[in-house]
Amino acid sequence: MGMVRGVPRTVRLLALGVFLNAVVSITFVFLFLYLVGPRGLSTTQAGVISGIGGIGLVAGNFTGGWFGDRLGHRRALLAGACVSGAALVVLPVLPVAALYGVLPFAQYAAGVVRSANAALVAVSVPEGGDRRQSFALTRFAANGGFAIGPPLGALVATRFSYDWLFVADGAGTLLFALYAARILPARGGAHSAPSHDPDAPGVWRELRARPAVLVLLVAIVCVDLVYRQQYATLPVFLADHGHGPQLYGWLLAINGGVILCLELPAAHVLRRRAPLGVVGVGLLLVGLGYAVLIPGAGVLFAVAMMLSLTLGEVLYKTPATAYVADQAPAHAQGRFQSLYAGASISGQVLAPPLGAVLYAAAPALLWPVCALLAACAGAAVLAARRLPGPGEKARTAANVPEAETGSPERAPAG
Repeated sequence: MGMVRGVPRTVRLLALGVFLNAVVSITFVFLFLYLVGPRGLSTTQAGVISGIGGIGLVAGNFTGGWFGDRLGHRRALLAGACVSGAALVVLPVLPVAALYGVLPFAQYAAGVVRSANAALVAVSVPEGGDRRQSFALTRFAANGGFAIGPPLGALVATRFSYDWLFVADGAGTLLFALYAARILPARGGAHSAPSHDPDAPGVWRELRARPAVLVLLVAIVCVDLVYRQQYATLPVFLADHGHGPQLYGWLLAINGGVILCLELPAAHVLRRRAPLGVVGVGLLLVGLGYAVLIPGAGVLFAVAMMLSLTLGEVLYKTPATAYVADQAPAHAQGRFQSLYAGASISGQVLAPPLGAVLYAAAPALLWPVCALLAACAGAAVLAARRLPGPGEKARTAANVPEAETGSPERAPAG
C-alpha cells in the first residue's frame, strides 16, 4: 500500500475502471483473424482495414488533448468512450464497405479516450505530487487487464463467435463511460472545467520554451518504432531461426510478468530521481536488448533481449509520461499529454512496415539499426538534462539552487 499511498482517490478509482475496461478491450488482438476468417476478406483487404484503424488510433492520441483543453477532460473521455463503444457494438452487423470508415472512427475515439485518461491523471495530482506513482498505477491496471483479456477473448471466440468480442468490447467501453461519469465530478473540478485560454501562448510556443520536452517526444517516437518490433519482425526473425510460436509466447509472458511485478515498485523507489536520467537509461536498455540479438537467435539470447527490453520499458514509460505532465502549462495539459500519447503509440503504425522492409532487404541490419536508434534516443534524452526550461533564466538571475525550484529535471516529491 505504501507504493500508492500518495495516489489520489480519483486516480485509484479511474485505474479500477481502466483495469475492467482493459479486460474486454482486446478486439484489436483478434481483428486481423476476424477479418480474414468470419468476414472472408483477403489478407490485403484485412491489412488495409487494420492499417487505417491503427492510423485512426494514433491520430486520436495526437489530437484528443485539444478536445480536453477546450471542453474539459471529463467530457472528452466520456464522448470518446461513448462513440468508440457504440461503434464497436454495431460493427459485427455492418457491411464490409462500412468497416473502412467505422473502424478508424472507432479507433480515433479510442485514441481520444487514451489521451483524456492521461490528462485526467495529470490534473488529478497536485503539482509536485505523486504523478509517477499515479501513472504507474494506471499502467499497472491496463497491463493487468490485458494479461487477462486475450486468453478470455480466445475462449469466447472459439466457444461462441468473434462477433461477441466486439459486442463485449463495445459494451465494456460504454460501461466504462458510465463509471467514469459517476466517479469524476461534473462540475467544479479540473476534470470538467475547460482550461483553454485564448490569450495564452500556443502549444508550439510552449514547447519551444521547453526544448527538453521536444527532445523527449522525438526520442519516444524513435524508440517506439524500435520497441514495437517485438510485435512485428521479432516473431518472424525467431521463426526464420527455427523457433516455434511457443518461444515467442513465452517471451511476451516474460514481458508482461516483469512489468506487473516491477513497474509500481520501480516508480516508488525512483520517485526522487531526476526523470530524464531514468528515462534515458531506460531507452538505452531498450537498445541493448536488441543488440543482444546481433550475435545470435538462441533461446538465451532471446530471453536476455526481452528482459533488457522490459526493464527499459519499466524505466522509461512512467517517468516520461509524468515528466511531460509536470512540464505542461495548465492551459495545455491535455495537448501535452496528447502529444506524448501519440508519440508513445506511433510505432504501432510505423514499426511493422519499416521493420518489414528493412528485414526483407537486409536481415542482418535490422537489430543493429534498432539498437543504434534506441541508443541515440537515450543519449539525446540524457543530454537534454542540460537544456534550459521556461523558468531557467529567472532561476539563474536569482541564483536559486535547481533542487529548490520547479525545474524541468526535478522529480515530483514522493
